[in-house]
Amino acid sequence: MSAPNPPAPRARSGSRRDEAARLAVLHAADDLLVEHGFGALTVEAIARRAGVAKQTIYRWWPSKTEILLDTLIEDSDKRLPVPTDGTTVESIRAYLRGFARFITRDPAGKVLLALLAQAQHDPGMARTFHRRYLDPRRGLEREMLARAVEAGTVAPRLGPDATIDALVGPIVYRALTGASIPRGLVDTLVEDLLRPASD
Repeated sequence: MSAPNPPAPRARSGSRRDEAARLAVLHAADDLLVEHGFGALTVEAIARRAGVAKQTIYRWWPSKTEILLDTLIEDSDKRLPVPTDGTTVESIRAYLRGFARFITRDPAGKVLLALLAQAQHDPGMARTFHRRYLDPRRGLEREMLARAVEAGTVAPRLGPDATIDALVGPIVYRALTGASIPRGLVDTLVEDLLRPASD
């Protein structure tokens, strides 16, 4: 007599649970950063807020800066995408206005400022920050600018990287110092640095 067929394996929901826990950790990290600042942020506090074990966090991330970096990458992709087609001076202006809002009003913008500050005295973290976030985003911004140049809608007075630095630098500086970012600042930067080719 043949043995009965074994029962079919039950569908596993572990991946769904893991994703829910991962998102809970990311949300907890940026919420706590906004509430208490980088210095007071701990893995223990993130674990309590997210409702997960501290060991779970350390299994996925080696440090709180890596958690914050994942938060920043995910939120930037969703809320501050770099234009990828049909780039014009107006789409660059809109991107810069979105960046100003992101860095001053969005919790992920606070994460960006905290990581920029931390990178100044943590060389290892700075290298990771560049590799995973700053360099990929700079590449997309450089492509955005190149498309506008090729289309003849802008004629930057500086090279690509210097132009991007000059456009975003004043916005980042004002955010780092807690100053407001007037709407006219973006307009002035765009007009002075991206003078249309027809001018």
